[in-house]
Amino acid sequence: MAILVDTLNKDKRRTSQARHPEKEHKPDQAVLRKPDWIRVKAPGSAQWAATRAIVKEHKLVTVCEEAGCPNIGECWEKKHATFMIMGDTCTRACAFCNVKTGLPEKLDPHEPAHIADSVAKLGLSHVVITSVDRDDLNDGGADHFAQVIHAIRAQSPNTTIEILTPDFLRKPGALEIVVAARPDVFNHNLETVPSNYLTVRPGARYFHSIRLLQQVKELDPTIFTKSGIMVGLGEERNEVLQLMDDLRSADVDFLTIGQYLQPTKKHHKIERFVTPDEFKAYESIALTKGFLLVSSSPLTRSSHHAGEDFAKLKAARLARMAGPA
Repeated sequence: MAILVDTLNKDKRRTSQARHPEKEHKPDQAVLRKPDWIRVKAPGSAQWAATRAIVKEHKLVTVCEEAGCPNIGECWEKKHATFMIMGDTCTRACAFCNVKTGLPEKLDPHEPAHIADSVAKLGLSHVVITSVDRDDLNDGGADHFAQVIHAIRAQSPNTTIEILTPDFLRKPGALEIVVAARPDVFNHNLETVPSNYLTVRPGARYFHSIRLLQQVKELDPTIFTKSGIMVGLGEERNEVLQLMDDLRSADVDFLTIGQYLQPTKKHHKIERFVTPDEFKAYESIALTKGFLLVSSSPLTRSSHHAGEDFAKLKAARLARMAGPA
């Protein structure tokens, strides 16, 4: 397996990239060949087309499409879709993300109803709602998240709701608004280890994100919390293990770990493809650290198998509360 990592010069390279971002990702950079374990079947089944039709009918945005998720064929075939609210334009420019950046349009007041209609038509037992970053809004879009949750509950009271939120950085009171709407799962991704934040996630703050997840539990201990990272961005193994400890200190229940895939040549390059055996090792270690559930594989994504995972989360919590047999 080809590995493009120069451990000795790692810190020097990161410092150079931070000072000269235009040199960070050269178009003619060497491209790693995808290993067999990262390949997926192209979408195109009748069930996939039916899901796509419902999404287009309501003019909805899905992270499945916007982020170029490799699992879109599998998920849409099962009528699973992750809805992205508040438009398709993000106020931040993370180096890993394929969602476009710019000045977003005004919020669509009809969006909560459209989302709720689509959830009902798809007959979803579990739905995932995410969003772009909306730093332009006073509450970062927190009230809009709450409206979507309430609209889904009104039409589909038996549907469980998982949200994947921005960090609401410098938006006092925003988190409280979202938690008060009582989603079943609150997900906020760390995305990568803290030493990568300057080049990978420059608009965010690692320990703010940790604290955000901790506050969810303080506000409502019944809500499951979840976070995810990508690997293959030049992180060290010990950094990933420390990140696990940081999440457990915030009482996070569920951790996802997946392979970073470079959307375009302009985005952060893939430093290496992490092997399936390494993913399995990360899963084993994370479980020993106390997570209720861990999903760790090359194609793992935040909302992949979210419905099945929610059932596993509930079962794991009940088993832990029951204690040793």
